[in-house]
Formats: sequence, structure tokens, C-alpha cells
Amino acid sequence: MSDRFTLPAREVLEAREKLVLDHFRDEVAHDWDATLSTFPHPHYEIIAQMVVHDGDSAVRQYYTDTRVAFPDQHHELISFRHSVDAVIVEFWLLGTHLGPLGKIPATGGEHRTRMNAYFIFDENENLVTERIYFDQLSVLKQVISGIDRKKPSGLWKLLQVLKGMLAMSGGQPDPRLVRTVPPVLEN
Repeated sequence: MSDRFTLPAREVLEAREKLVLDHFRDEVAHDWDATLSTFPHPHYEIIAQMVVHDGDSAVRQYYTDTRVAFPDQHHELISFRHSVDAVIVEFWLLGTHLGPLGKIPATGGEHRTRMNAYFIFDENENLVTERIYFDQLSVLKQVISGIDRKKPSGLWKLLQVLKGMLAMSGGQPDPRLVRTVPPVLEN
């Protein structure tokens, strides 16, 4: 990659796009071996939570945790964009909250959340990071909207959700996401 203003050749962009589409398809199919094969070293950055899942076992655990919570998780693509070192995908993530999400108990609620993922490639065209941006509150508002707050059981469920959220909050952000360096913008 020569500079920040020059896109790679069309063939490189097409290969990146195919890899990212394969990655999305394999995630929906829960084919973790195929999904992980798109990286030489799996690495996810979940910006809304300021969490990094680094390495095969950490990423597999992330897949397990999110699919226990949302077993029907899937997506609807909105757009693909290419940059010098990344494919930027905008999509809807959809799922039904049927299992615990960390300490947050299942609510049975559905969500449809607009997201962006940056699939970042190194100088050898290896996928090195999937960096995901979304509004966590939007997901939460949607999954709790189905709780009937007029019934004691619904109020109890809501209390459990809030208790789970509090238990999961307050952690320190991953320092790899906090210690950023401004880009050099000289030509």
C-alpha cells in the first residue's frame, strides 16, 4: 500500500470483498472454523464495550457467548465500502435474546440494530482486525421492550436485567482501544 490516497488494485479489492462476504456467511452458518480461517490471527474489537477478543480461543468464546444469547443472530447488508487498508461494511444485525448475555438474563425480545464493521488488512493482505461499532443502548432498548412491566414477573425480569447490566458495567476498557495515536497527515 503506497499511501492513504491510493486504493489497491481492483483484484485486491475484489479478493477482500469476497473474504469479508465469506466471513459473514460463515458466521451466520455458525461455521467457526471457516470464519476463523479468514484471519491468520483472529482479532475482534467491540468498540461499544471497549473489549478486545484476541486469538482463536477468545474469539471462539465470543462467538459462543453471543450465539447463546442470540441463537438466530444474522444480518442484512446495507453497504460495502473500500479504503486503502479496509473493507467497511454497514449492516443490520438481527436476533432474538433467548439466552443470557453475560449477566443479563434472556428477555425474549428481538433487536434490529444498525452497525458498522471495519475489516482491516495488513500490508500482505491478511485480515488482521474486525472492528465493530454499534449503539449498545439501542440493542438493550429493543430486547427489553417485550418485557411486560405491568406484571410482577415482568418487573422481576426487568430488575434482573438491570442487575445484570450493573454487574457488567464499570470494567476497565481494553488499553489497546484507549491508547490511540493520531495519524500523520503530511503528504
